[in-house]
Amino acid sequence: MSTFEPKIMAFLCNWCSYVAADAAGVSRFTQQYNVRVVRVFCSGMVDPGYVIKAFESGADGVLVAGCFPGDCHYISGNIKAMRRAPLLSKLLVELGVEKERFRLEWIAASDSVPYARIMNEMCDTIRKLGPYGKPRKPTIAAPVPAAAEIQTETGSECCCCAEAES
Repeated sequence: MSTFEPKIMAFLCNWCSYVAADAAGVSRFTQQYNVRVVRVFCSGMVDPGYVIKAFESGADGVLVAGCFPGDCHYISGNIKAMRRAPLLSKLLVELGVEKERFRLEWIAASDSVPYARIMNEMCDTIRKLGPYGKPRKPTIAAPVPAAAEIQTETGSECCCCAEAES
């Protein structure tokens, strides 16, 4: 029986977290090998669709890492990522993704040791959760009936339709 090794997709900011990942590798810090890095110019450009697509494509966990707030090379890109993350987390939970499978982290260019620690922690967490299945499709609500089709409790049409006809 083989042991489960998670696949983690990491969207790393070109200016800070990618530099930290590179420095961690050059310094030969102990890191898990099962992280796939996608270099992006800014954490703010990581569209929520990219994260959902990563899970659909077989990722067991997703990390978005960027510059600390206030240090963004694109002025407020990381603020955009910070605003999106809680909403994206809620959406992922609605789709059946455990909240531990998605993380947003701030990693400066000089943070090679914290980068390695964060990646190792995330790999260990995902390993404990086990493999991830495909997210379920959101259910589409029943179509809302037109106002003319709505009946009141007495059986007559609603008040706005009755007024429109007279």
